[in-house]
Amino acid sequence: MQPSPQPAAYRPERTILSLPDTLYDPVVAANFPETILRFRNDRHAATVGLDTLTQADWIRHFGRFAPLPGSLEQPLALRYHGHQFRYYNPDLGDGRGFLFAQLRDGADRLLDLGTKGSGTTPWSRSGDGRLTLKGGVREILATEMLEALGVRTSKTFSLIETGEALHRGDEPSPTRSAVLVRLSHGHIRIGSFQRLAHLGDADSMRALVEYCLVHLYGEEPGDAPEAQLLAHVARGTARLAASYMAAGFVHGVLNTDNIAITAESFDYGPWRFAPRWEAGFTAAYFDQNGLYAFGRQPAAIHWNVVQLAIALRTLASAEALAPMVDLYAPAYETAFRDAILARLGVRSRGEAEDFALLGAMEAALAESDTAIDRFFFDWRGGRLRTDTAAYADPRFDAFRDIAAGFGPAAPLDLPYWSDPDPCGMAIAEVEALWAPIAASDDWAPLQTKIAAIRRMGDALRG
Repeated sequence: MQPSPQPAAYRPERTILSLPDTLYDPVVAANFPETILRFRNDRHAATVGLDTLTQADWIRHFGRFAPLPGSLEQPLALRYHGHQFRYYNPDLGDGRGFLFAQLRDGADRLLDLGTKGSGTTPWSRSGDGRLTLKGGVREILATEMLEALGVRTSKTFSLIETGEALHRGDEPSPTRSAVLVRLSHGHIRIGSFQRLAHLGDADSMRALVEYCLVHLYGEEPGDAPEAQLLAHVARGTARLAASYMAAGFVHGVLNTDNIAITAESFDYGPWRFAPRWEAGFTAAYFDQNGLYAFGRQPAAIHWNVVQLAIALRTLASAEALAPMVDLYAPAYETAFRDAILARLGVRSRGEAEDFALLGAMEAALAESDTAIDRFFFDWRGGRLRTDTAAYADPRFDAFRDIAAGFGPAAPLDLPYWSDPDPCGMAIAEVEALWAPIAASDDWAPLQTKIAAIRRMGDALRG
């Protein structure tokens, strides 16, 4: 599980400016008719020393985008390409967002404040550069839930309603508008490298590799910096894929422009939490072939790592890079085991018994209608904590027998484990949380849900 966020002092940065200016475009934020603060993440604002901002200053910085002292003087829209559902698109880039500021946290990590819905840029194509308020609410719920479940994710930092009426094909229109700010570990994507490879810009590629190693991974470039970076990405994205599976999460759009070079999850559009362990479950209505279905996510992310390796061949040989790509599969196996054991709350008993437990679990869940959240809640600590008839099904016999040999990794004395039901995030609940906001501007149910999610996260961390 991820550690709890820790307070830190404000330490602005602007290291992105050390990169060639061919990688970004200075832009100007939209001038919104209104700026109504709807969500302020003081828990994570404290990790970068911004929790003491007044509401007026918060809106000035994250609704009007007045520069933060000592950081970027002007927002930057980054340039990138990407494979979208396996089709290469050279017409991408930050089309409705930008990099607003950079800071360091208490662990000395370089963090970026990026936007979504902040207006048009040179890369907007035919889009309006805006975000619906409902889309912002959905991103809050995704990031809060994933953080609680131990997934390395961007954090929804701020959501401000902007007073424009937007027309969208997938929402009743006109609908309300918003601008979102996310806190993330880096703004660079696999698609950033693909663009440079497409252009044959070796000098900028070399600079970007060095930037990522030094500023995002805290390492000096060695004799083979491209392979060094690729190894980090292969291992990190394997852990990301494993954490998605353990969380029962389906991102929905795992294109190369949506995979951060730091392997931190971000950019939530048609996401869903799978109701049951169904490999073919999809999140996006337009994913008609199930390319990014629940069970295909590890392979999809691995494919993206291969595309990074192909881009890095601008600087390095295939022979030097191939072994780094091969790190992905064993890293995924280990990370999946660790993530499942953590969610079950049990101690490892060694590789053979751990993987036997995982195999029995997957087989039982795939053949039953048991909800993923329900299963992990009921079996926390490796023992069935309530007398539930569903698990009397013979399909759970093998799992029950193997789990009996595992011991709890932490006490189960926190109140959450005595609740009658787990804290989940079914799509029906997302709609139910949005309904009172749409109908009467009632944000209380959303605030209650965020508190419940954070309570679950505290319990999972033990």
